[in-house]
Amino acid sequence: MSPTYAPPGQLWLLPQSQQEGLDVDRTKVIEVVEQAYRALREGGSQNPVKTIVDGPADRSLSYSMVARDAGSDTVCFKAVYEFDPRRTRDAYRFQSFVFLVDDTTGAPIALMDVVKLGPLRSSATTALFARAARPDARTALVVGTGVQGQMALPMLVAAMPELERLQVFGTYPEGLRAVQDSVEGREVETVTDLREAAGGADVVIGAAGLSATQEVRRDWMKPGSVAVLLGYGVHADVCHGADHRIATDTAQMHATCDDLRGPDGELPTVDAQLPDILLGRAPARRSPDDVVFAYNSGMAVTDAALGRYMADLALAAGRGDKVNFW
Repeated sequence: MSPTYAPPGQLWLLPQSQQEGLDVDRTKVIEVVEQAYRALREGGSQNPVKTIVDGPADRSLSYSMVARDAGSDTVCFKAVYEFDPRRTRDAYRFQSFVFLVDDTTGAPIALMDVVKLGPLRSSATTALFARAARPDARTALVVGTGVQGQMALPMLVAAMPELERLQVFGTYPEGLRAVQDSVEGREVETVTDLREAAGGADVVIGAAGLSATQEVRRDWMKPGSVAVLLGYGVHADVCHGADHRIATDTAQMHATCDDLRGPDGELPTVDAQLPDILLGRAPARRSPDDVVFAYNSGMAVTDAALGRYMADLALAAGRGDKVNFW
């Protein structure tokens, strides 16, 4: 039986401040996100392609998504707005939320701030890509030190505890310190030569923002490595020059990655999608020496599943505020 999140006529609000300090289990997060992808093929989940609006002169970026996660019977409506996404005006602003509804009762669950929920599910997806494409990896490099970069390595270690060497490349001292402190009991090495570091990494994670000044190139990467792109920091020539290309969803990739298109405006063929890889229906690589490119585009079905997990944690902890809304 579904729990009661708010009385009729009221809406349960979960701002980020009410989500801080929840007992989030990273292994469980990976499991929840993996099951959401599997259910897209086996469980009747749905995830239409997102709708995107670009402001004039790169002033803003907005997009919305809707999805249904069959595993938790949760419907999710998500909206994101970024002002000054390329950091050219020194006025960056980010707002995002999800509205969750219980699809068994029709009752609202919560309106949640997802400033960290989004990076949490993205980092779990990155870990799933890396584990599938390079399960024997020993060295991982993350490019970028924002929220995405700070969550990437802890989630990767949760999925691949045998990793021996963790590295980060970035330009902001505070961000570098945050990444270094993100993995308890493990050393994270700050690198200054991106080309050298990328050449020795089994897993490269492009988690930088639009203002990234350096990007990993295809000819820097060693045979057998995998590059996962969920932001910036991995050049388009890795996508075009990879031996094997995988994505969370091909249609979503075509809708969101115009910066990866070649001079002819085209994208190379995607060889496999993550739900099929997780179900053993498609390979994460064809050869041990393949350089694999993985495109991690956010999918609202994982927001629905992980949002429900976080909402249940918050409910058990007595978090949030109920307001008269309807």
